[in-house]
Amino acid sequence: MTQQIEERFIGIDVAKTALDVAQWEQETVERYANDAEGIATIVKGLDAQPSITLIVVEASGGFEQALVSELAAVGLPIVVVNPTRARNFARALGQLAKTDKIDAQVIARFAQSIRPEVRPLAESDQRYIKALVTRRRQLVDMQTAEKNRRSSINPSLLPRLEKHIAWIAAELAEIETELADWIDQNTHWRETRDRLESVPGVGRVTSFTLLAELPELGTLSRQKIAALVGLAPFNRDSGRFRGRRHIFGGRSDARSVLYMAALSGIRYNPTLKTFYDRLIANGKLPKVAITACMRKLLTILNAIVRDGSSWQIA
Repeated sequence: MTQQIEERFIGIDVAKTALDVAQWEQETVERYANDAEGIATIVKGLDAQPSITLIVVEASGGFEQALVSELAAVGLPIVVVNPTRARNFARALGQLAKTDKIDAQVIARFAQSIRPEVRPLAESDQRYIKALVTRRRQLVDMQTAEKNRRSSINPSLLPRLEKHIAWIAAELAEIETELADWIDQNTHWRETRDRLESVPGVGRVTSFTLLAELPELGTLSRQKIAALVGLAPFNRDSGRFRGRRHIFGGRSDARSVLYMAALSGIRYNPTLKTFYDRLIANGKLPKVAITACMRKLLTILNAIVRDGSSWQIA
């Protein structure tokens, strides 16, 4: 008689100061501090359990990163999911109340029911480049906000404002130089960057954002990479009704740079320009056509990285 192996599904709700750990089909939820000691206790306890099938953690503004890194370091199957997915799952169950304990239990049930795919986590260098890209984006947002204040600020404070804008510009330049240096020191990243930038419309910001935010580029099918970024259209059909397709979710930072790259590509990339013009001629709205160009550009970049080739006009 074959012995059935018990499966264990763990859900962890993450807050700035606390971690709530729940196991599928168990009512108890254990709380730990979100610090080195609390994380070490969680990792030790889970690592000692037999047959951990899956651990699911909600993304929580970076507060989950230390925990996830430690769980992955001991080889536990860990997945970080978008909070929207877990919350929509809770609504589908009719679970409208929301507390940290309930959230952890819902995440554990989500793990057991949905079983999201475990993917290798980024290595330390990859995480550092992602942190630099994130910081660069924050500085760009700050720079835009400060420049917009020029017209409304008290004139006596304008020199201070200009001083801050100059500091942000210098910090941006330093971060971009460091990003370029890190990529240059890694043969794989350097070659991938050069291949990406060989495509008309793809510049430095797009290339290092994709390197940081989309390490799966070149390893997935065009359908999966589009879904991962949030460029796969979702149907809205019911009976004879055929609604408009919409994109949703995915990695917004990668999608944002692909939008700007597609706008540039529509002007300077002959393949994208021809594709865009044909869509417009067929009656597609400009916004729909641009989204389609983003998806086509992503498909091109995915194929280039996968094949280890450079841009060639089709």
